[in-house]
Amino acid sequence: MHRHPHPRFSIFIRSMFAACAALIVLIPLACGPTDDGGAAKQAEAQAFLDSYTTQMLALYTTASEADWQANIHIVEGDDTIRKAAEEANEAMARFTGSEENIATARSLLEAAAQLDPLQVKQLEAVLYAAANNPQTVPELVKERIAAEALQNEQLFGFDFKIDGESVSTNDLDDTLENDNDLAARLAAWEASKEVGPPLRDGLARLVDLRNQTVQALGYDNYFDYQVSDYGMTSAEMMTLLEGFIRDLWPLYRELHTWARYELAERYGATEVPDLLPAHWLPNRWGQDWAAMVKVEGLDLDAELSDKTKEWVVQQAERFYVSMGFDPLPPVFWEKSSLYPLPEDAGYKKNNHASAWHMDLQNDVRSLMSVQPNQRWWGTTHHELGHIYYYMAYTRPEVPPLLRSGANRAFHEGVGTLLGMVSVHPPFLEGLGMMPEGAQPDATQQLLREALDAVVFIPFSAGTMSHFERDLYTGAVTPADYNARWWDYVAQYQGIEPPSPRGEEYTDAATKTHINNDPAQYYDYALSYMILHQLHAHIAENILGQDPRSTNYYGSKEAGAFLNGILELGGTRDWREVLREQLGQEISGKAMLEYFAPLMEYLKTQNQGRKYTLPETV
Repeated sequence: MHRHPHPRFSIFIRSMFAACAALIVLIPLACGPTDDGGAAKQAEAQAFLDSYTTQMLALYTTASEADWQANIHIVEGDDTIRKAAEEANEAMARFTGSEENIATARSLLEAAAQLDPLQVKQLEAVLYAAANNPQTVPELVKERIAAEALQNEQLFGFDFKIDGESVSTNDLDDTLENDNDLAARLAAWEASKEVGPPLRDGLARLVDLRNQTVQALGYDNYFDYQVSDYGMTSAEMMTLLEGFIRDLWPLYRELHTWARYELAERYGATEVPDLLPAHWLPNRWGQDWAAMVKVEGLDLDAELSDKTKEWVVQQAERFYVSMGFDPLPPVFWEKSSLYPLPEDAGYKKNNHASAWHMDLQNDVRSLMSVQPNQRWWGTTHHELGHIYYYMAYTRPEVPPLLRSGANRAFHEGVGTLLGMVSVHPPFLEGLGMMPEGAQPDATQQLLREALDAVVFIPFSAGTMSHFERDLYTGAVTPADYNARWWDYVAQYQGIEPPSPRGEEYTDAATKTHINNDPAQYYDYALSYMILHQLHAHIAENILGQDPRSTNYYGSKEAGAFLNGILELGGTRDWREVLREQLGQEISGKAMLEYFAPLMEYLKTQNQGRKYTLPETV
């Protein structure tokens, strides 16, 4: 599944999943005030930024490598690698959160009107990073880093078992996607939740530590801190998210009704349930139901069955190169961890796909467990979208402290966009990955896409974002973690557990992001709106194709358009980028238009059926 904890793309924010570092680039002062006082202030600011960047980079690169090792080599009972990662991150935290750096950045920003805009943005990035690691509370920061490292180790070192036999997360996903035996499905779903209870206490402690850390620099809570990276308040963000859900709710309600009846028939249920049993769905969290539909004439699993896992990654690279991007650098192939570990490896690795920028120069890597199937086909194209985003803004014109996406959602949006178009029939036909003469049913293809993208919005904008808001505002406590989680799952997704789940479980904590990519899941909801806006522009204005049936392969013009956005990094306000490139604000309109043809089909299918979700949410 390609929705994974990507690095915190705004510079500095450390995640045990991925790392960003930075490259020393001395950039000339841009044009600014002509009076001597203004020039002197710019020179003072640039001297600080150059010195800060130089010191930070060495520490950051070391921390990146330590985090990488902690994610690719997890040995039960051996904390050596974890301890090394803790030490490297503590050193980075001491520097980025130093009282001296905070005081200097604040002082310089008092004269913001005299500074170059890029200097102002960099100084703001310095303070944003400092809030995550303020050395006004050094022991608190140290404790949080250690707690995050331990939580990461427990999460990815967990030994999932069914009937006493160890299984991988790929095994669990394969069962939920393909097995019609309800007993086997229930066993896989329940096994996937066993990691939750061991994470409960650690999650509660992390919530407290994260809140206390950012409160030291004036934020009310960690959720507010993360949302502020968008230039928004939490209330504004939640209003935006709830608008997305309302816009897509009529279509989701049709999909939910269709799925209840479809799955009841598939599993031989005597009654159609009002809420979807969680183990009936092809995803551990009910966030993606696409595997329910097999499009006739479009069987990627079959087409990939004679391919190697290596071929899947190489073909994804060829796609980007066909649009005018450079080949991946040798370091990607030399240092990435792309494939499942051998069964006798003797250690585990982080089992969730992610993209890493180790030094904000040429060291780009990916952590995946690629197999030759449709799930990993889309995921691989998605991951390389992040890698090519890194490569695009790694250039002298973008200061190191601004080498990030226009916002975090842009990074996700670009990756998911390229994953989406990689399964459009014209794209696959051009690659010879469809049977000759095959004419896939366009409605079924659109239905499959909706069961991925539309279904994801109530989960991301609804369940996850509301639960995490409650976590960090104190509206939910460890005493009712599981009850609140399932309340939101029912409200926004219309899903229920196979049987009652009391507080001996911690099902929210089984979602990776809750633990180590915290308070940012709305990134993914925003990314879907952005990607459909970008896609509509490319399909209609560049390719001249139906947005639902495109082929980006070989389009240098499409590549140039995307690169024009990617290469900006974080140097421009993300709203300005949308307005300038698309003439639009962020909106769900393009996504609604994309799936509009599906509504009549679903209403016809659901005629005479009982709707159990309310008309509005």
